[in-house]
Amino acid sequence: MTDENRQEIIDSLDELLDREREALLAGQLDQIEILMTTKEQLIDRINKLPVEDRTPLEAIHQKVTRNQALLNSALEGIRAVADRMAELRRVRSGFETYDHRGKRQTFGSSVDSNLEKRA
Repeated sequence: MTDENRQEIIDSLDELLDREREALLAGQLDQIEILMTTKEQLIDRINKLPVEDRTPLEAIHQKVTRNQALLNSALEGIRAVADRMAELRRVRSGFETYDHRGKRQTFGSSVDSNLEKRA
């Protein structure tokens, strides 16, 4: 593989990591899935490079680490929203409390779950 080809692969991955970061920051998670296939292919190609050619990859490694932290944060946010929605569904179906004797009491919800659309 020529030096030009190596650099082309590295530059392509570098650009893709920048696009991935932008998508993560903008909350465009659908774009992450699209970029993932190309990213995996580029990383596979880089992994096939001889070991002595990996020195210029330090900046790429930093970007991968940065993007992984952003992706982890996005996943934490998604989990938090899912947990909150589950809690809201649970509260909507009723309310549980304990009386002074420690006996559980359940109060059903009589709230209509229809949405009202206002103009």
